[in-house]
Amino acid sequence: MLKKNIESALNKQIRIEAESSQTYLSMACWAEVHGLEGIAQFMYTQSDEERAHMLKLVKYVNERGGHATITDLKAPKTSYTTFKEMFEALYSHEIFVSESINELVHITFEEKDYATHNFLQWYVSEQIEEEATAKSILDKINLIGDDKGGLYLFDRDIQQLTVTSSIAINPK
Repeated sequence: MLKKNIESALNKQIRIEAESSQTYLSMACWAEVHGLEGIAQFMYTQSDEERAHMLKLVKYVNERGGHATITDLKAPKTSYTTFKEMFEALYSHEIFVSESINELVHITFEEKDYATHNFLQWYVSEQIEEEATAKSILDKINLIGDDKGGLYLFDRDIQQLTVTSSIAINPK
């Protein structure tokens, strides 16, 4: 049985994961209308992944005797000046999510809820990966600078990253 403060903290994280999915979806739309098909595909895939993270939390809360609540979401930003600005926002958002997960882990440790603490370790590992991916992408963008040919190649490369990630996640 979940303690009320842990249930509340998990529900807050459910909202954050849902907003993350919406943020990536909005970024996908922006990229797609700007002809960045590879980036758009990457963002669509990330949006789906964030929704899966949310659902994993929802199921956990409900299975542990709590009640997962779905609340209104803050509307994501819908426009960016450059694709670099968009990826900088993505990186900042992933750092925010990591901080939120870390705070949640801290609460479970204080409350001696070791089952939830253990459950959240997957999210800790996932956030390490998410931050590293975002940072790596930003590093590549900084290498490209304002080179349009580099942007074209980057857009193709990130599409390959999406295909490779999908295969690794869903091997057939």
